[in-house]
Amino acid sequence: MNKINWGIIGCGNVTEKKSGQAYNKVPDSKLVAVMRRDAAKAADYAARHHVGKWYDDADKLLNDPEVNAVSIATPPAFHLEYAIAALKKGLNVYVEKPVTRNAPEAQAMADAVKEYNGKLTVAHYRRALPMFLYVKDLLAKNTIGDIRTVQIRMWKSLRPDLIANSETNWRVLPELSGGGYFHDLAPHQLDLMLYYFGQPELYHGFSINQSGINPADDHVCGQLLFKNKVVVNGSWCFNVAESETVDSCEIIGTKGKITFPFFGTFVSWKNQDNEQTVNFTHPEHIQQPMIEKIVNYFRGEGPNPCPIEDAVTLMKIMDAFSGK
Repeated sequence: MNKINWGIIGCGNVTEKKSGQAYNKVPDSKLVAVMRRDAAKAADYAARHHVGKWYDDADKLLNDPEVNAVSIATPPAFHLEYAIAALKKGLNVYVEKPVTRNAPEAQAMADAVKEYNGKLTVAHYRRALPMFLYVKDLLAKNTIGDIRTVQIRMWKSLRPDLIANSETNWRVLPELSGGGYFHDLAPHQLDLMLYYFGQPELYHGFSINQSGINPADDHVCGQLLFKNKVVVNGSWCFNVAESETVDSCEIIGTKGKITFPFFGTFVSWKNQDNEQTVNFTHPEHIQQPMIEKIVNYFRGEGPNPCPIEDAVTLMKIMDAFSGK
């Protein structure tokens, strides 16, 4: 496959800056078609981003002979359906996170990848960002010694500023998203834990709806024990005062600690001999480094940067934390 010709299913807000324009900036990659059920919005997106073709029917995009890779950026309720349809046609697939609403759906997607011998990558794009690769390198160099515990805190107000705007706030409708803001934000954080520490051995948690403002639970707590004996404690609360919001990860070791925000631009670390804070500037299109790796994978020139099997494990953890 010489060139990856992309079609986006669900060209909404998440594709405006994070990914849509990046497909044309990666070598051997081009965005050739987009789809949205609202024809006027699909046409507008195509015109603004200079995309040659637009559709209001996903089947028409999947049957476009020029398209050989599909980016699925709809609400999670539709990820499995579109992924299977694309895999059946022999198309490469890139799925936004969370990969599905729950672990059984994720497993069904994994089964389809195997059945149709397809290529599918999940959009845990922090795996390719320099800031989070820097943390991985610090861990590999034993900068803070043996890791003992990780503390994750994501506390936001009732309307988190990290959430992309949408006409209908589908992220707090469990039938569309799988849960609430936890399902939208926590996959980034928990996937990094898997990326850093490997396979989990035990995980459990609970969730509640404290505010009653939305149908979804707004407070989630969970614990992870990895096979290498690293312990992770996570707290996600989306109903605190504006003055008490926090986005923090602390990795504590026998010689010091690493601190960083998941949605920020710095990493601080200290040990017995030194301490340092390193600032980062994320790419203009934050998914572009991941898309570069995916294009290489689809072309047979590199490994899968985030296989569906990792996402199945992640969704099992999400389900355990949210009481499913």
